[in-house]
Amino acid sequence: MKPAPFKYYAPDSVSEVLALIQEHGYDAKILAGGQSLVPMMNFRLVQPAVLVDINNIPELSYIETHEKGIRLGAMVRHSQVERDPLIKEKAPLVHETMPQIATVQIRNRGTIGGSLAHADASAELVVVTTALEAQFKIQNQKGERLVPASEFFVGLLVTCMEPEDLLVEIQIPPLLPRSGWSLKEVARRPHDFALMGVAAVLTLDKKERCTEARMVYLSAGDGPIAAPEAAKLLIGNEITPELITAAAEKAATDEIDPGSDIHATADFRRHLANVLTRRALDEALQRAKGEK
Repeated sequence: MKPAPFKYYAPDSVSEVLALIQEHGYDAKILAGGQSLVPMMNFRLVQPAVLVDINNIPELSYIETHEKGIRLGAMVRHSQVERDPLIKEKAPLVHETMPQIATVQIRNRGTIGGSLAHADASAELVVVTTALEAQFKIQNQKGERLVPASEFFVGLLVTCMEPEDLLVEIQIPPLLPRSGWSLKEVARRPHDFALMGVAAVLTLDKKERCTEARMVYLSAGDGPIAAPEAAKLLIGNEITPELITAAAEKAATDEIDPGSDIHATADFRRHLANVLTRRALDEALQRAKGEK
C-alpha cells in the first residue's frame, strides 16, 4: 500500500508550523521522525490531506539543564537521548529506557516528541515520563501551556492536544535524593512491543522509610496506567519483601486493565505485571539505598 494523496509543507520555523496547523486543523498531520505516522499512512489507517514536516526546525532539537531538571526539544532523536551525558546523569531512568525502544535504525530517526504525541499505550517513553512526573510544553498561535504527563495522555493514541497545538518541549524534573528507579518489561522478541511493562520510582527518607512511590504500566490499558493504591501500601513504611509482594499483587489484580489478543491473555498479562512489579520495586529499592 501507498499513502493517499496529500499536500506537503516543510516550514523552517515554529511560527510557520503553527500557522499551517491552525489553517488546516484536523486535515493536517505533523511529520517528525515518521516511524509511526508513515507506516500508518502507507496502510491508509490515517489519510491526512496535509503533511507538515518539522525536520527543518533546529530550534526544536536541544537537550539542556534548567532549574527544574532537563529540557528536551520535541525533535531530539531517540539516539541523541540515548547517548547524551546529561540524560545519563540527571535522568537515569530515561537513559536506561532508551536502548529498550525498538531498534537502532528506528532510534536514529524517531523523536521523543513524536513518540509522546503518538501516545501508544505500549511505548516505554509514555510510561516513563508519567512515572517521572514530566511536563510537556504545548504551543499554538494563542500562546503556550505546560501540561503534566498524567493529564497529557487521555486514551489509546489520544492526547489532550487540539489540532492547532504543537508539542515543543519535554521537561523532566530531577529525582529527589535517595530515589531509585527501574523499568522492567517482557516482549516476545527483543525490540518488539512489550506484552507488559512497568516503570517504578521510589524515594526513601534517612530512616529508609518510603516517602514517595510511583508505578506506571504499559500494555495494561488504553494509556499509561498508574497504580496509586499499590503505592499507598509502600508510603510511610520501611519496604520489605512482603510489602513488595503485597503491592505487586494489588496493582496486578485491582489497578490495571489489560486486554487479551493473539499475543497474550489478560490473565497472563496480569501475571507478568505481578512478577515485573516485584522485580522493578526490588531494583528501585536497591538503587534508593545506594546498593546498586
